[in-house]
Amino acid sequence: MLQRMAQVMARAALPAGITLAFSLALALAVPQPAFSQASPFLTGATALETNILAWLTPIAVILVMALGGMAMANRISWGWCFGAILGIAIAFGAPQIVSWVRGMFGV
Repeated sequence: MLQRMAQVMARAALPAGITLAFSLALALAVPQPAFSQASPFLTGATALETNILAWLTPIAVILVMALGGMAMANRISWGWCFGAILGIAIAFGAPQIVSWVRGMFGV
């Protein structure tokens, strides 16, 4: 019985060239991972952040000048002026603050 199975298997075996060609075709047909380096969403978010910061920089400068002038004219409290300046500093320094906090926790 085992001899009969060995004889059938020997007749059914493909020549080496056909086996090699089939293996090569199969290897080329299997999709390979892309291993992309950057996410398109991250790239878009970075571009949006850069664009928003470019627009808000002159607005923040004008706002600080206006707040300082109003505080000197005693139209608003100096606390509001310092609070707005602190908020602007936090808003523009957010990427550095986030990387600092991530570095503290080892993330």
